[in-house]
Amino acid sequence: MKFVIVTGMSGAGKSTAMKTLEDLGFYCVDNLPVPLIDKFLELATSGGNEYEKIALGIDVREGSGFESLSAVLDAWDEGAFRPSVLFLDADDTTLVKRYKETRRTHPLTGGERVNAGIEEERKLLETIKKRADYIIDTSKLLTRDLRSELEKIFVGDKDYKNLFITILSFGFKYGIPADTDLVFDVRFLPNPYYVEELKHKTGNDKEIRDFVMAHSEAHEFLDKLNDMIEFLIPNYISEGKNQLVISIGCTGGKHRSVTLANELYKRLSGNKQYGLKIEHRDIFKDSHRA
Repeated sequence: MKFVIVTGMSGAGKSTAMKTLEDLGFYCVDNLPVPLIDKFLELATSGGNEYEKIALGIDVREGSGFESLSAVLDAWDEGAFRPSVLFLDADDTTLVKRYKETRRTHPLTGGERVNAGIEEERKLLETIKKRADYIIDTSKLLTRDLRSELEKIFVGDKDYKNLFITILSFGFKYGIPADTDLVFDVRFLPNPYYVEELKHKTGNDKEIRDFVMAHSEAHEFLDKLNDMIEFLIPNYISEGKNQLVISIGCTGGKHRSVTLANELYKRLSGNKQYGLKIEHRDIFKDSHRA
């Protein structure tokens, strides 16, 4: 039997994860009081009621009972039965934004600001997060991205390493992305903007891709960048990093950066030990240069 404890920061996507797991065939119960978990499992695995896949959503709404979750997990660790723990996380800025958009109240705020509730919740969840089997940072994920990651873990049985990589193209004229971890400048490559029949196309068009990749420097850049990233990824994973944003920039974010970001995405997509997506931040912005 597959048994998953789904927990994490309020607003990080636990409800979405539970709905997705239900679609994947899990019998899902949300906000079950911790003292009732053992009794629930006893009933769920008894004759005639045995479920192959169960997911329990548990969070700080449980109140003081939530603190006993660690003791329950410790008891299971000593036995033959051990559940997986899925922890949903997001950065503080994203959580605050989501609460403002939905106009919901954080379960720990009382009459205080959302930030205070988030800070208190992180302290309460620190122990559980450390023992989590899977940590997914949803700060940059759409619902479909989260679903894809859950399918990798619970359907594809992938060796998930809790790292989600975003490859982001951008234009320097619009500023370097604030949340980037690694920035690479590809303005050393010839600019398709100055070819009249190419200036209005983007790096998603074959003509631009062919123009950029016709230069040996583009291939050499990708080879060196790929080697460095493959070196960095296992080290980031071992240090517990959950999100990695790799930004590739040209002048306007429409031609060279898009092409190189697409090519890097192709190279990294063969590795299923981490989540991966691509974004083109400035590709459709009205600009005068590429």
